Amino acid sequence: MQKNPIVPFILIMAFGIGLIFFLSIQGADKKEEIAAGHEEGAKEEGGETAEEFDAEAVAQGKCISCHGGDLAGQGNFPSLVDTKLSQEEIAEVITNGKGAMPPGLVDAANVEAMAEYIHTLE
Repeated sequence: MQKNPIVPFILIMAFGIGLIFFLSIQGADKKEEIAAGHEEGAKEEGGETAEEFDAEAVAQGKCISCHGGDLAGQGNFPSLVDTKLSQEEIAEVITNGKGAMPPGLVDAANVEAMAEYIHTLE
């Protein structure tokens, strides 16, 4: 007697459908709790203050791809180290962008802290 090769796939499919149904019921019971967790996460992401802002980490995450690992510039991208721009000019470039650099890489609340960090690079 030959075994039917489709039976294991049907069992897996039935188990998957049952699992999806069970998880849907669990999620429906906890929808208020899940929604509250998402709201808190959104507040934490957007609520970073200037004291909590880590300009060096932002520079390592967003600036090194164009300005190089040491921020000394590469290709057509200028050096951020020992720049001749004033802190106000740096803040304006961060806010509005310039050339290939897009605006808005840093939240408006943290632009001044980022400009200060870049201005102090040596």
